[in-house]
Amino acid sequence: MSQMVYLNGHIDVPKDRIAKVEAALPLHIELSRGEPGCVSFEVVPSTQIEGRFKVAELFVDQAAFEAHQKRTKASAWFKVTEGIPREYEIRVGE
Repeated sequence: MSQMVYLNGHIDVPKDRIAKVEAALPLHIELSRGEPGCVSFEVVPSTQIEGRFKVAELFVDQAAFEAHQKRTKASAWFKVTEGIPREYEIRVGE
């Protein structure tokens, strides 16, 4: 049986890049949610830290998660957010 892949963390966007990131975010979310194997995909602004966006992803298995990573690396989102610090943990389980 496949194990779900959970990613939780955040991206800290510098003030001078927030507008471009916010403009690119809706399409990134839409495309990610439409991927086969995506159970949930959320990116929301932190209410406590300016420029921080909380990220929570859930995929049905490792293959779906890896397909998401591959697609993302070839996307406009990757270009807009390149070099921006991210911190997250990935957990595999039920």
